Amino acid sequence: MIPQTSGTNGANNNAVEIPKRKDQLGRDAFLQLLTTQLAHQDPTAPQDNGEMIAQLAQFSSLEQLTQIQTTLDAIGTALGVPPAEERTK
Repeated sequence: MIPQTSGTNGANNNAVEIPKRKDQLGRDAFLQLLTTQLAHQDPTAPQDNGEMIAQLAQFSSLEQLTQIQTTLDAIGTALGVPPAEERTK
């Protein structure tokens, strides 16, 4: 749970529950799908360049979001908030 504060006194009034999705792909699963797709594509009709660029952009976004989450967890830990994994247990 993420405590919600109001005003400058920092009093906890409510807590907001953030549900964790069970259908999300992680970085490793995404890479495995991408490499499997490349390994099994038809050499006479390769994947469109635009589609490949879009997939690489998605992977890049995933990496950036993972880094942001790591940074936010570090900031939260410094402020006394447990990491996201512990809040969802």
